[in-house]
Amino acid sequence: MNEVKVFLLVIIYLTGVSCQQKAKGKTALFDKGISLGTNKNGKLEEASGLVESIKQPNYFWTHNDSGNPAMIFLVGKDAKTRKTFRLANTSNRDWEDMTIGSGPKPGTSYLYIGDIGDNLAEHALKYIYRIEEPSVNQKEEITDVEKLIVKLEDGARDSETIMFDPPSKNLYLVSKREAMVLLYEITYPFEADTIIAKKVATLPFTLISGGAISPDGKEVLLRNYTDIFYWKRKGNESISELLQTQATELPYDREPQGEAIAWARDSTGYYTLSENAKGTRAKLYFYKRN
Repeated sequence: MNEVKVFLLVIIYLTGVSCQQKAKGKTALFDKGISLGTNKNGKLEEASGLVESIKQPNYFWTHNDSGNPAMIFLVGKDAKTRKTFRLANTSNRDWEDMTIGSGPKPGTSYLYIGDIGDNLAEHALKYIYRIEEPSVNQKEEITDVEKLIVKLEDGARDSETIMFDPPSKNLYLVSKREAMVLLYEITYPFEADTIIAKKVATLPFTLISGGAISPDGKEVLLRNYTDIFYWKRKGNESISELLQTQATELPYDREPQGEAIAWARDSTGYYTLSENAKGTRAKLYFYKRN
């Protein structure tokens, strides 16, 4: 990375830090993180997304960052990989996050894998791969892959966060590199050939690398490399309305390159997972609700 890019990232980060002072101080709502296990899978070096499975309780789906094979990994609470699945006829340009929720078939859970990264803001289109959530006993090659083509309404931007909102069934993307990041809404159902993601809010945070909406749709998490931010719905406000209210800062044990965050499906807390970086193997952390 050249000196100009380094300087710009420093300016963005420092500007974002001043914005993030709008968040409330750390709360006792959740406890400090505890390590559940270490990721020792040499094929999972750049874990960039995380979501707890619906079909396999107490297991998680995750995936690698850009340039890796189009594969998803089912890992346990000990961070050990139980099974790996490959998406047929699919590429990993820059997979950055994943989420889980409903879809076309009633009563069926779907994974939404976000090929949404764009470090240099050079891609006009983003891709979201939707698959029925695999069962641990099925074949390792997944052939039924739906490709949702998405265009941000205001042009190309880098993003690393995709979230599914259970009440509305909408998807949300959050940009990354602005001093104040942008929130985009993809309205359900996702039927257009090219889906326009509408900009619905500007948020006073920067370098957002992951996020999650709770299974009941009432709580939201966003994270960057240094902080985790939290919101809770008080009524029927939309996600965009909620995220424009003051956030609360949650406990976070700094990770080598933390990008993934997920709610526990039983609402007992949240999990984080980092890429392997700086010669350190990433750990799966759990933050218990008090």
